[in-house]
Amino acid sequence: MIMESPYTPGKFPRITPCGESALLVEFAPVISAAVNDRVHALAKNLAADPVPGIVETVPAYGSLLVYFDLCRVRYRKLRGLLRRRIAQGGGGSVPVRTLFFIPVCYAGEFAEDLGEVVSHTGLSPEEIIRRHTAPRYRIFMLGFLPGFPYLGGLDPRLETPRRKSPRTAVPRGAVGIGGNQTGIYPLVSPGGWQLIGRTPVRPYDSHREEPVLYKTGDFIAFFPIDREKYAEIEKQVEAGSYEVRREAYTPQEEGPPWE
Repeated sequence: MIMESPYTPGKFPRITPCGESALLVEFAPVISAAVNDRVHALAKNLAADPVPGIVETVPAYGSLLVYFDLCRVRYRKLRGLLRRRIAQGGGGSVPVRTLFFIPVCYAGEFAEDLGEVVSHTGLSPEEIIRRHTAPRYRIFMLGFLPGFPYLGGLDPRLETPRRKSPRTAVPRGAVGIGGNQTGIYPLVSPGGWQLIGRTPVRPYDSHREEPVLYKTGDFIAFFPIDREKYAEIEKQVEAGSYEVRREAYTPQEEGPPWE
């Protein structure tokens, strides 16, 4: 997958089989807000007006994976139905999202690799934090772990290669940079991204009615907190009394804040 790079429009969108009971609708092999909007618009269209036989849809950066019941609908028929949905505008735009404000502590043991990002970028820790908290990040897809958001919109000055040796256990809530993306580790797991902070918020909690805090297509804004505030919020999260601030959000056209 490439970031906003050229591709051959005439080949897309295209629909190809993925095994016996799934097909892949590809809009373009790029990380692009406009392309991602088309992915989510088709998913929303199929949810609002279901096609008999479709079991589940899984959106990614520039594609939608569609699982179907082979006993209820055949591949060729479903492919034709999806083509018609796209032609009728089922792959249009979905402008209104939810913006989640996520607190992050960028200090000490919470920022194990901040020094590596400083060394790679030449920026001061304060400037890295300022640039990391400036954008409204689009959640292009969820994957790897339940609630792991792959976020687009990272300031290019912060782009840092993944670690040469991945950790066997990244702490829950760790916020990292991997190449031109940033994200949150929702559970303890192996991982190779550069860790620059940690949030006390739980993106994934199996005890919640909705285990994953946000959905693909939503947006995240990080804001910095100190250790004292981290401990305070952590206690509230444990007690179930902390509410993540959120608001309706319409993506703006003026471009990222670093321009």
